[in-house]
Amino acid sequence: MKHLLFTLLVCLVFFSSSAQVDLKKLDAYYAKALKDWDIPGMSIAIVKDGKVIFSKGYGVREAGKNDTPDEHTLYAIASNTKAMTAAMIAQLVEEGKLGWNDKAKNHLPYFELYDPYVSSETTIRDLLSHRVGLGTFSGDIIWYRSTLSAEEIVKRARHLPRAYDFRSGYGYSNVMYLTAGEIIKKITGKSWGENLNERILKPLNMTRTVWSANEVQAKGNAASPHALVDGVHKPIQWENWETIAAMGGVISSVKDISQWMIMNLNNGVYNADTLFSLASRNMMWTPHNSFVVDHTRPEKAVHLRGYALGWTISDYYGRLRVGHTGGYSGMLSAVTLIPDEKLGVVVLTNGMKPIFGPLVSYTVDAFLKAPVKDWSAEGLEAYKKNKDTRIEERRNARVMNTKPSVDIAKYVGEYAAPAYGKIFVTNDGGKFRITFEHTPDLAATLDHWHYDVFKMTWEKSDPLTWFQHATVKFELDNNNNVTGLSFDVPNDDFWFDELKSHKVK
Repeated sequence: MKHLLFTLLVCLVFFSSSAQVDLKKLDAYYAKALKDWDIPGMSIAIVKDGKVIFSKGYGVREAGKNDTPDEHTLYAIASNTKAMTAAMIAQLVEEGKLGWNDKAKNHLPYFELYDPYVSSETTIRDLLSHRVGLGTFSGDIIWYRSTLSAEEIVKRARHLPRAYDFRSGYGYSNVMYLTAGEIIKKITGKSWGENLNERILKPLNMTRTVWSANEVQAKGNAASPHALVDGVHKPIQWENWETIAAMGGVISSVKDISQWMIMNLNNGVYNADTLFSLASRNMMWTPHNSFVVDHTRPEKAVHLRGYALGWTISDYYGRLRVGHTGGYSGMLSAVTLIPDEKLGVVVLTNGMKPIFGPLVSYTVDAFLKAPVKDWSAEGLEAYKKNKDTRIEERRNARVMNTKPSVDIAKYVGEYAAPAYGKIFVTNDGGKFRITFEHTPDLAATLDHWHYDVFKMTWEKSDPLTWFQHATVKFELDNNNNVTGLSFDVPNDDFWFDELKSHKVK
């Protein structure tokens, strides 16, 4: 009888806990937010106490069409993939094939960074916690739409500049996660994707999750990515991130990610299968790189923040908060866990406005009984105020009625960027162009802007996702000899200035 009463009490607590949160109210909030933010579509799921208690799609899968997304609709989850890479590293540690403090160079002899000491001392934990000394997103212009292999991209990391001293700061590095993926491949003799399938997807029955855009059409029910051009979301083609999948290539649904969240909230166990141990759980959720927190504000919700291994960690109203976000060309996403409450929230979107953060926070607050705050309204107001004026400033700074310092024929030639490779400037039949050895999609025509600066007009429209204004300057020495190129492409993700090059022919 006591056992029966205890069981009934547990069930009562569970159902009353879930019932205390008005899911219909959340549903209405999500629908209103989608309209307010003018996002094409999104899917949201909530897990609580080991079960999916909410799962729904909103809006449309593609602007201009009527297909509504649902819990099975596919989206790119981008950097939410990093937690999966860290989990597979943890599995290899448990199998005795790797150590958290192993030197990366011991597994990849070609691994080099800006300094010989740093190259020899960088560990697996350093790779996964963004503390090697590179700047945030440094090197991303090397892999974006590139034909280079993952190994070739990693080899070019030695040319990337130091942003801060080794282990003395935070620089979000996709290239270091790509390095971790290559270590997984080297140790197992299998691709990162094959390891993902065997170690994560199959055990969790994530049957709709893939790591190549080439598989999306066959799976069906996929959202279209959308670029934000002049404030309007426009459908664009999927980009294939299979080569750099270890840092952000997974494509999934909220249904599949729910299974991933449930396993993580259960500390590595899913049904009867243990994917990783409690020791690995603790390692992956321990901050290895601390962030500065403003302790002078009256708001007391967050006191500590940092990056662990594939996850961002903080406290939140006295609970541990674990999560990550992702940004893909035309899609943004977030996965957030509150382990103390066995609560998980995933928001996947097919637009380029950051609606995911406010929706996650509003949802978490509802379950924690935190003070009521309209996160969506506040976030949207901040987004509108934070208008990007960089392109407008460049257009206003243009000096009209100028001309190049030298004849265009002197600009023609081959240029070399150490971190990237060759860049070609040609003038065939009066068509002045620039092309990139490893990135054919960035081919552009060149039109005089002012002085020795030329505007780049992409020959493919897709780069508008990130690069809506681009110029290149031809550098000259004191004798008017063309010596190199420097780029100005205002955006928040891909640093064209790392393609600063010298003329070789």
